[in-house]
Amino acid sequence: MTTPALMIDGRSSADVPLHHVWSVCLGAGRANEALRADWQSHFREAVNTLGARYVRFHGVFHDDMFVYRTSNGGGFGPATPLEKPVFTFAYVDKVFDAILDMGARPFVELGFMPRELATQTETLFWWKAHCSPPNDMGAWVDLVTATVEHWIERYGIDEVRTWPFEIWNEPNLVPHFWTGTRTEYFELYEATARALKAIDPALRVGGPSSSVFVPDSRYDGEYHDKSVEAATAEAPDPEVLPWKPVWINELIAYCAERDLPIDFLSTHLYPTDYAFDTQGVGRSISRGRDATRQDLEIMRQVIADSPYPNADLHITEWSTSPSSRDHMHDTVYAATYIVRAFLQCHDLADSISYWTFTDVFEEGGGGIGPFHGGFGFVNEQGIHKPTFHAMAMLNRLGDRIALQTDHGIITKTETDAVAAVFFNYPESMGSHSVGGATRYEQTRRLAGEGPARRILHVVDGLMPGDVYAVEILDQEHGNVAEAWHRLGQPLNLSRHQVADLTTIADDLDRSSLTVRADGVLEIDITLAPWAVMSISRTNP
Repeated sequence: MTTPALMIDGRSSADVPLHHVWSVCLGAGRANEALRADWQSHFREAVNTLGARYVRFHGVFHDDMFVYRTSNGGGFGPATPLEKPVFTFAYVDKVFDAILDMGARPFVELGFMPRELATQTETLFWWKAHCSPPNDMGAWVDLVTATVEHWIERYGIDEVRTWPFEIWNEPNLVPHFWTGTRTEYFELYEATARALKAIDPALRVGGPSSSVFVPDSRYDGEYHDKSVEAATAEAPDPEVLPWKPVWINELIAYCAERDLPIDFLSTHLYPTDYAFDTQGVGRSISRGRDATRQDLEIMRQVIADSPYPNADLHITEWSTSPSSRDHMHDTVYAATYIVRAFLQCHDLADSISYWTFTDVFEEGGGGIGPFHGGFGFVNEQGIHKPTFHAMAMLNRLGDRIALQTDHGIITKTETDAVAAVFFNYPESMGSHSVGGATRYEQTRRLAGEGPARRILHVVDGLMPGDVYAVEILDQEHGNVAEAWHRLGQPLNLSRHQVADLTTIADDLDRSSLTVRADGVLEIDITLAPWAVMSISRTNP
């Protein structure tokens, strides 16, 4: 039976592509964490339920992956130096095998520096990352070359050609993620990119993986200059400032002058900033709710006007904030924010990688408590946060847009059905984002925003009798951090509490709609403030 043409609200539906930028790639902490059973369990669920296709993480060359070896170890006795460095990939192989076996792929971030190659050591994080230029660029190139050649031998050239290779992470953040100059990073990019293309010209390489947009000249020179940030820190309205990308134009110019490849440009787009005022006091800045789209539009124009107009654009980190202790990440407010932003930006990037899919994340050590503001869609116990359900709803969308409004989207699926997501980002928020919170109690300031929003659409041209499942996430359904708060915020959960909170986390408001005999599906549902709703066929 052939269904008639789809009509929505009495008009012919649109038919334009929807790129699932939210599920192309997800972020994670560091390679060594991926050896853990809970990390792998959480990622398997991210692949199967959220549609994740790639995963990106730091530290593939960090000491705890034991790739670059200059001695035989030693244990209780002294280590015996080797005649020359050797490369061992047992730990890396376990991680990459697991990712591929789950049906996903690595988005390879090449870094950080092994201790023996670092000019400075233990520069960052609880796990003591070495984020410095190499003391021997030739040795770095040998390491990269040997690693990629090993991957090609193990997985095949056709597979490895599908992996993006990103050179380093946030090198503009001196002296944390990088201890050298901007030029020294560009030299690392040049040496690494040439090494990759020498292995196989079809390997995809990019960078600079820079952090956030800024509205001043702090990163215009070789080093971060805090002295120019005062106007940003003290601005009464951050939205009127001229936000711009970091090191993007400069890398493009450097590569164009030297005929270097840029297959993709990457940067990070947190809608925040941290600037120092005239007294040297750091101030957190929260940008507006549309900051991500505004930044992406700038990036698209930069690429279009560059010598690399066909370069892909990958946002390799994105979230409501760059803090792994921001309690907003645990809330329904964050879920609504990210749904709105992803639907607003699906046409502007090749991927927007949410940072991160799991709270198994140790940059500052393990989290303190089950809901400590970690980035993840799931907490350390695997309990689904509201953001998990939001991403699952987005993943159920089809690949063709039938209708998009300011409050949601209806898509066409491959089975002549529709799938929709709607949300209520409250009008009372105006242009504001959800901001951040150092304690869970601070997130509750948003609970009274409003008003409710009525979602009303008539979809004609569907299969009579088809049943559509309706799922609603809101402050009363799936709001697990609030349930934990009402328990008194226990620091260490009992097994019984984990089970109860898991049930609460997944207890969304569920109902169904049925297509009438004339092929019409009527949607008339009122969403409470901060609600996110999914509508999808139950019998695909």
